[in-house]
Amino acid sequence: MVETTGKFHGFSVSLDDKGVALLTLDRAERKNGLTVTIKRELVDWMIHAATNNDIRTIVVTGAGDSFCAGDDISGKTGDAVADPVFTDPLTLGPRNSIRTYNALRLGSQPLSGMMLKMDKPMIAAVNGVAIQSGLTLALCCDFRIASRTARLGSGTLRFALTPDDGGHYLMVKMLGLPGALDFILRNRIVDAQRALDLGLVSEVVDPQDVLPRAMELARELAEMPQVVLRMVKRSLYVAAEATYAQAMEDIAVRTCLTDYHDDAHEGIAAFREKRKANYNAWMDPE
Repeated sequence: MVETTGKFHGFSVSLDDKGVALLTLDRAERKNGLTVTIKRELVDWMIHAATNNDIRTIVVTGAGDSFCAGDDISGKTGDAVADPVFTDPLTLGPRNSIRTYNALRLGSQPLSGMMLKMDKPMIAAVNGVAIQSGLTLALCCDFRIASRTARLGSGTLRFALTPDDGGHYLMVKMLGLPGALDFILRNRIVDAQRALDLGLVSEVVDPQDVLPRAMELARELAEMPQVVLRMVKRSLYVAAEATYAQAMEDIAVRTCLTDYHDDAHEGIAAFREKRKANYNAWMDPE
């Protein structure tokens, strides 16, 4: 089995005994800025995490005082980032329009696409600034626990750049078109309380409580019956994009699977016998 814990290019991962993977962006000296290679490494790690039964939920956070300040456009490295484990750096060639087009479609944008396709619950522990692609990274998670000191924004127009990694799409989904226009075109960078008011984060807690609260939520979700939890999560994302008829068809097909799973039999038996259900026994190694 491919190793999914340890040091990777731009991040590290640990796994606790409840099945919670803690993914920490670890370029603190660069405010956890992302590069195309880091994004590709994250995508490949998530593919392996999705198929690893030891991992039930994922918490994403940043080292130091930042969650992620966005793409690192400095052109500098200046840190002892680990070599890629899953991927090789792209040979992009001379800087021009077609290079940017392909780098975005094939190098950067797949990260948000992969996160939005993930069936396992993902929680962002937003411990500091989440700007540009850092904000997108947080918005791609199912839950966002923010520090009272966190600040969130797009900020791309400050550099005459576009929100090209999927953030504009997610902002429209979460804020509506008028709200997204105001947030992005006016370069809003909001504090955690305002982000909570806007619905961009799920909870706001004191700085020292961000990671413990995110881990607590992750462990709560890890104890739930995993098959139906993941099926319901995916059905909600489908419903957000589908017509009523499509959403009903989708949930009907998923129910045909979950109703006959061992966890459903266990849940019904536990209810009848007035005991706590022992879910996920099927995941235990033989």
